[in-house]
Amino acid sequence: MTQPRHYLQFKDFTREDYEHVFARTRWIKDKFKRYEPYHPLFDRSLVMIFEKASTRTRLSFEAGMQQLGGSAIYLNTRDSQLGRGEPVEDAAQVISRMSDLVMIRTFEQDIIERFAAHSRVPVINGLTNEYHPCQILADIYTFIEHRGSIQGKTVAWIGDSNNMCNTWLQAAELLDFNVHVSTPPGYEVEPERAGLYGTGNFEQFADPMEACEGADLVTTDVWTSMGFEAENDERMKDFADWCVDAEMMANARADAVFMHCLPAHRGEEVTAEVIDGPQSVVWDEAENRLHAQKALMEYLVLGKVED
Repeated sequence: MTQPRHYLQFKDFTREDYEHVFARTRWIKDKFKRYEPYHPLFDRSLVMIFEKASTRTRLSFEAGMQQLGGSAIYLNTRDSQLGRGEPVEDAAQVISRMSDLVMIRTFEQDIIERFAAHSRVPVINGLTNEYHPCQILADIYTFIEHRGSIQGKTVAWIGDSNNMCNTWLQAAELLDFNVHVSTPPGYEVEPERAGLYGTGNFEQFADPMEACEGADLVTTDVWTSMGFEAENDERMKDFADWCVDAEMMANARADAVFMHCLPAHRGEEVTAEVIDGPQSVVWDEAENRLHAQKALMEYLVLGKVED
């Protein structure tokens, strides 16, 4: 049996893979906007396994699979044998024999790696503590849609060196752009955890204002990610100077855009003036999860599809 292609972290694809997926995203989105049905995954099924709660991930995958002509099945670990101690390897054997594609949103990356190693069908990372490749896939497509190629551009990441930050760093090395990272002391990037090949495409800044200087894209995330709630009070103090505000955006390029993967806490990691302002593209970014993931699912199941 041919080994399936998985999408577990951003560097699982090549630059050529991404060029194809971005082109397909544009084509699929155009069909959607013109209300033209496109059902390449007719009679195929996607199993969505959630250990972490979600709005955008569930909606974009479930609606996306239906729009491609297939069906999506929701499984929560609390309501399945996975939540009662069934080995991940056993679950992978069974679930992958009854479906065509699996998306998992969980905690440790190791869980999804183990599942994929025993799966007969492609597995997609819907989010882990370490990486969030589907979100960065949509974010980069959104930048391309608004500003053209991201190659050679500068992304300013302000806040926590979390799964989003790690994935931006992988993407920068693969697609040849730069990331300026500014985190509070003690929250710096861990290159090994980020899965970096090298360090040539990112620079760390103690001052978030300096990180934003000349940036083409300024982006952030909540200060307390799922699983770190016990640290919330401490993080509120540590991150107080890392709120993306109008002053930071003014330090970026005049045509810089602002992104946030949502949900957002106005007044914490970003001001309302920025996220609701003219440079913000967060709603296009959120919608593009749907279209980018449709292109991703098409590619993993069918390979290269031409217009």
